[in-house]
Amino acid sequence: MSDLDLLTQSLARNVKRWRTERGFTLDTLAARAGVSRGMLIQIEQARTNPSIGTVVKIGDALGISITTLLDYEQGPKVRVVPAGQVVRLWHTEAGSYSRLLAGAEAPGPLEMWDWRLMPGESSGSDPHPVGTVEIAHVTAGELTLTVEGTEYRVPAGASVTFEADAAHTYGNQGEIPTEMVLTVSVPPVH
Repeated sequence: MSDLDLLTQSLARNVKRWRTERGFTLDTLAARAGVSRGMLIQIEQARTNPSIGTVVKIGDALGISITTLLDYEQGPKVRVVPAGQVVRLWHTEAGSYSRLLAGAEAPGPLEMWDWRLMPGESSGSDPHPVGTVEIAHVTAGELTLTVEGTEYRVPAGASVTFEADAAHTYGNQGEIPTEMVLTVSVPPVH
């Protein structure tokens, strides 16, 4: 079974498991996540590979991390994620990417990402649930973070924190690749 097949099967099983655990109908989860009921049915039946944006919306609606949605190994309280199991969830032909390094439930989803943005490229994000906080540490280049239309320049060696319940964009307006480690903390669903 390929990595993609494994992730598709894990996503199907975990969406259904967490939807049931939360007591959500398909219609309820669809409304909370802003995705169609048909898309959820396809995901739960492992008949589609949804975009990362769709997976993020479903995770946010369920109050769990993407790592938990894609996790195919349930094990002990300590979890080492080998380099070969890091999941690349977004990329461009120019070489930009985001990789989900690790995640946990603490008490809501907590995720750590490795990002590379090539010169001139950007990646936008819809607002996350109220109370979501992101922390980014730039290790190379300069990040242009745009939150609600305001640009913030974050050079290598600097870090930024922000409330991520507003639309935001990570961009690279420089001449060299921007690299950063990003942590996302989403509050638990009540």
